Amino acid sequence: MQMINDATLLSYIEESLPAEVMARIETALRNDDALRQQLSQVIARRDSGVHSVGDIWRRHRLSCPSREELGSYLLGAMMDDQSDYIKFHLEKIGCRFCQSNLDDLSESHHRDAVVARRKKYFQSSVGRLRPERRG
Repeated sequence: MQMINDATLLSYIEESLPAEVMARIETALRNDDALRQQLSQVIARRDSGVHSVGDIWRRHRLSCPSREELGSYLLGAMMDDQSDYIKFHLEKIGCRFCQSNLDDLSESHHRDAVVARRKKYFQSSVGRLRPERRG
């Protein structure tokens, strides 16, 4: 595995890397004493309050789209450049938090669509059902 830098280890700690990368780092940490020492130093710097601009951006997820933006992306209701950025963020960056939000929104949208469809079917059949006769 290629050299793992401090920013990548910090992202590993925050669990913000794609699952495949997380697994590769986990394996590397099991087999590399120097990498474990590097991770310990990264954790110590983070816990002591030493932060870079990149650390602040990652911690506050400043590059992540909002849930509303992800919803618009899901519905295809946004400008191409915004949509392209979100696609890049999800597919190339592999942001697990945004993918999780998008999955949740997609599931919720599907569930809402099913409920709306059932309601529509029910409303369209009201008055067409025969009353049940009791003998």
